Amino acid sequence: MLEGILSGLSTAVSPLNLLMVTVGCFVGTFIGMLPGLGPISAIALMIPITYGFDPATGLILMAGVYYGAIFGGSTSSILINAPGVAGTVATAFDGYPMARKGMAGKALAIAAYSSFSGGTIAAIFLLIAAPSLAVVSLAFQSTDYFALMVLGLTAVAAFAGKGNIVKALLMTVLGLMISTIGTDQTQGIQRFTLGILDLTDGISFLLLAMATFALSEALMQVLKPKSDADRKREMEAQTNLGSMKISRKEKMEMIPVIGRSSVLGFIVGVLPGAGATIASFLAYGMEQRLAGPEKAKEFGKGSVRGLAAPETANNAACSGSFVPLLTLGIPGSGTTAIMLGALISYGIQPGPRLFIENPAVFWSVIISMYIGNIVLLILNLPLIPYIARILAIPATILVPMILFFSLIGVYFVSFNTFDIQLMVIFALVALGLRLLEFPMAPMLLGFILGGMMEENLRRALLINDDSWSFLWERPLTFSILAFAALILFMPMITPRLRTIFSKSRGLRSK
Repeated sequence: MLEGILSGLSTAVSPLNLLMVTVGCFVGTFIGMLPGLGPISAIALMIPITYGFDPATGLILMAGVYYGAIFGGSTSSILINAPGVAGTVATAFDGYPMARKGMAGKALAIAAYSSFSGGTIAAIFLLIAAPSLAVVSLAFQSTDYFALMVLGLTAVAAFAGKGNIVKALLMTVLGLMISTIGTDQTQGIQRFTLGILDLTDGISFLLLAMATFALSEALMQVLKPKSDADRKREMEAQTNLGSMKISRKEKMEMIPVIGRSSVLGFIVGVLPGAGATIASFLAYGMEQRLAGPEKAKEFGKGSVRGLAAPETANNAACSGSFVPLLTLGIPGSGTTAIMLGALISYGIQPGPRLFIENPAVFWSVIISMYIGNIVLLILNLPLIPYIARILAIPATILVPMILFFSLIGVYFVSFNTFDIQLMVIFALVALGLRLLEFPMAPMLLGFILGGMMEENLRRALLINDDSWSFLWERPLTFSILAFAALILFMPMITPRLRTIFSKSRGLRSK
C-alpha cells in the first residue's frame, strides 16, 4: 500500500498533472458560478480532449472540474440566490440572506474556508481508508438505504420557520408527489405524464431548483418593487461588501460544524447514489437540530453555521463519491458516472483490484484532491472582492441576467424547449406559494429523496416477499429508523424533560 501511495504521489506532483489540477479547478469554478450548467456537461465535453493523455492525467483533470464546480457553485447561490450546481442549493438558505445584509465578502469567505476544510478532511479520509470503506459501502442494502432516506426526511423541520411546520410537511409531500412523475423504474409503466412524451424521463432536479429559487426570486423582485428608500438602503449594503475577515467567535462556531459536516458528508458520499446534494441537506438539517433555541432562530436569516454546514458537506461528499467509483466501479453520482465511462474508455476497469493493478491511477487521483483544494483556495480567496461586486449591479440589469442564465442553463442540460416551458410553470407556482409563505426547501428535499426512497423500498419488499419485517429484523435498518424517530420527536420530548428536571430540582431544594 505504501509503495502504491508513493507511486501515486510522484504521478500527482508531476508538472503536467499539477497543471491539469489547476486548469480543472479553474474551469470547474467558472462553470460552477454559472447557474444551471454544472460539471456533468463540462466533463462530458472534456472526455475527447483527454484521450491523448495518460489515464491518471485525464482523471485528475476531470476530478478537478468536478470538485471545482462544487466549490464555485456557492458563488451564484450566495450572491443572486441562483444555485450554480444542485449541491449548492442549501448554501443559498443562509448565504443569500447574509449577502443581502451587506456581508457578501464574509459569506463568500466562510464558503471558501468551509469548502476547503470539507474537501481536505475528506481527501485525508480517502487516502487513509479508501479500500476499507468499500466494505462499508457494500454492507448497505436496499432496506438500509430506505431507512437512510426516512432519516433524511426528518430534516424537514430544519426548513420550517416558527409555526410553519404544517406548511413544511405539505411542501415535502408535494416534492414526493413530483418525484413520482415519469417512468416507473421497476415495472416500466408511465406515471402522471399526462400523455406528454417529454415527461417520461421525469423532472430534472436542476430544473426544479432553478425554477423555485432563481426564477421565482427574480419574479418576486419584479412583482414587489422596492421603494426608493429601501432600494437606496439595499444598494448601500450591497456596495459595502463588508470585511472578509472572520471573527474569532465565528471561527470557534465554525470549527465543530466543519468537523461534523465533513464526517457526515464523506459518509453520505461513500454510499453509491447519494451524492453532494443529499449530504448538504442532511448537514444543514443536523446543524439546525443541534443548535440551541436561540441559534436555531438564525437559520435562514444569515447563520454562520447554516452556511458552513452545507458547504463543508457537499465538498466532503464530492471526495467521498470517489470511493464507490474507484473501489467498486459504482458511480456515486451523475458526474462520477461520466467519469466511470471515461475510465472504461481508457481501458481501465474500476473495481476492487484497481488499487493493486493500477496504483498510480488510484492514488494519484486521491492525492490530487488535496492539492486541488489548496489550488481552489488560492484561486478563489483573492477574487472574492471582485466576484462580490456582482451585487452592485442594478436590479434592472441583474434580474434579466438571472432569468437569462437560469433559462439557458437548464436548456444546455437537455437541449429541450419543453424544459424551459415547464420551468416557467414551476416558477409561477413557486411564486404563488412564496407569496403565501410556503417554504421551498422542503419540496426540494422531498423531491430528492422521493425517487431513491421508493426504489429502495420496492426492492426491499421484493427481496423480503412483500413482508415489512425487514424494518425491525435487520439491525442496521432498525438503528437508523430508531435514530430518525428520536430526531423527529426530540422537539416534543425536550420541553417536557426540562419541565420534569426543573420540578425535581425544585423538590430537592425544598
